[in-house]
Amino acid sequence: MDKLLLTSAERSNFQLTGRSDEVDALCQAFTARWPEMVRSFIYGHSAEGRPLRGLIASRCGTLSASGLRSRKIPVLMLQAGIHPGESDGKDAGFIALRELLSTSPGLGLLDHVALLFVPAFNVDGHERFGRWNRPNQNGPEETGWRTTSQNLNLNRDYTKAEAPEMQAMLGLINEWDPLVCADLHVTDGADFEPDVSFQVEPVNQGDPRLRAIGLELRNELIAELASQGSIPLPFYPDLVEADNPASGFMLTIYSPRFSTGYFPQRNRFTVLVETHSWKPYATRIRVTRNTIWGLAKLVANHGATWLRAAHEADIAASELGGTEVALDYAAGWREPMPAGHEAAAAQSGATETIEFRGYAYRREPSPISGILVTTYDPATPQIWKVPFRNRAATSLVVTAPRGGYAVPPGYAEAIGAKLSHHGIEFTRLPAARRFPDTRSFRATNAQFSSGPFEGRMRASIDGAWHEEPVELGTGTLIVPIAQARARLLMALLEPKAPDSFLSWGFFNACFEQKELMEPYVAEKIAQQMLTSDAALRTSFNRRLSDEPIFAASPSARLDFFLRRHASWDDRYMRYPVLRLESALVRPA
Repeated sequence: MDKLLLTSAERSNFQLTGRSDEVDALCQAFTARWPEMVRSFIYGHSAEGRPLRGLIASRCGTLSASGLRSRKIPVLMLQAGIHPGESDGKDAGFIALRELLSTSPGLGLLDHVALLFVPAFNVDGHERFGRWNRPNQNGPEETGWRTTSQNLNLNRDYTKAEAPEMQAMLGLINEWDPLVCADLHVTDGADFEPDVSFQVEPVNQGDPRLRAIGLELRNELIAELASQGSIPLPFYPDLVEADNPASGFMLTIYSPRFSTGYFPQRNRFTVLVETHSWKPYATRIRVTRNTIWGLAKLVANHGATWLRAAHEADIAASELGGTEVALDYAAGWREPMPAGHEAAAAQSGATETIEFRGYAYRREPSPISGILVTTYDPATPQIWKVPFRNRAATSLVVTAPRGGYAVPPGYAEAIGAKLSHHGIEFTRLPAARRFPDTRSFRATNAQFSSGPFEGRMRASIDGAWHEEPVELGTGTLIVPIAQARARLLMALLEPKAPDSFLSWGFFNACFEQKELMEPYVAEKIAQQMLTSDAALRTSFNRRLSDEPIFAASPSARLDFFLRRHASWDDRYMRYPVLRLESALVRPA
């Protein structure tokens, strides 16, 4: 075998993983060895200026995105290194790709599928190399760091797209339009026998018409891995209570800040691959390699059918206007979970008792922390009979606007750039125009996170859409619902969606009151209003008698008048993005 095609993992008997220079060298070696079937390219740069490298491999007669699209060749994307400490995907990806390119069975698969490989997505984190960067993992000896040089977790950045790495990734996704994305990770948590878990979407979310295919993909992949000696799980093994195996497991339905939740909003398939952190590195690489081969077989065998279904889902998404769309689910965990969801998450979903292949364990008070700490005995397999909450309740359903959304000129540049990253279609108004059938969201309450999460102060609001005809100015973005990425559009612009731009804090200034009356002026104006307006006086007195909390609050009583005065800021607590309820012409 050509030594230039070997990874550091293989050279070290799976004790080590390489650095970015090895990624560059391997990409060059692969293209030199198979120039007709492999192309290496740079699709962007990191915050520290490092190149973001991808490989495309196929034997379908073309190595361009447009050529694959014209030939209707499905693209399988392998995203590795989003968390560089979890280096299994990078090393296994190069091994699997080398085998696919150098064996008859592999070449047969590459006749029907194109493989898009990103070896080290978070390249800056990849170069923050050291021991104990991932202490809860069995090898390799040194790894990269979880977050980027800007301390952002890329697997929380899909919707807000603040990191340059994510902006580049979204451009790559827009260009190549992968049918299936496998996001390659290493899990942690409890210690148990299963060596890999798969969570596939759409199964629990996304277009219902794609869910049968998601199940087919998941079940056939599990069968393939089981036939090779693995013990695969069909869900990510989240314990209901951290470090307490007896609490059982809860199905997590990921919101679109994660890769697992993002791709179903685009009507594409995603596979969250999680090898188990306490298995030896050699075992984890073997299992990841087998997973890549299994996915290549599935996409080669079913890709043409799945691709047609995905394109049909694109057409169906363009007809979502006026229909109900699920945007959130009360199950599993989220960082952070919106206020009020905790109880619903704990109680939601059907629960069944499962027999889970774990290890014997004991829980004893720690002399360090004083809490119960779990100690496992991997030499003693044990069946855990534990609850599994395997269903999730839909917690947010929104009727899609019949027309779309309008983003006013003051926000057009910033939000337009975000929408472009996601491949969302929009036009700009060439001249001011009045829209009679518009809705405005008025918030009744706004809460903000007590500290930053992924660099932003998140917002959570209560309120509702109200009819409010307005004139939209020159440069307003008109974003039609009639487009293939309508589900993603709603996830980004519906204000109460968990990963909307509003939830990520891009509109926080709209919920700050900027102009206030001096108290002595406010008291005087309120007295004048009370004296001159009999209906207002009646309404005020009724609230005093019927609402003890209102009557006991000086600020609420004064606010009653100020909100009815001409000086009141009509834009305060109003989400500036509008819903358009009349059908729009889709942009060309």
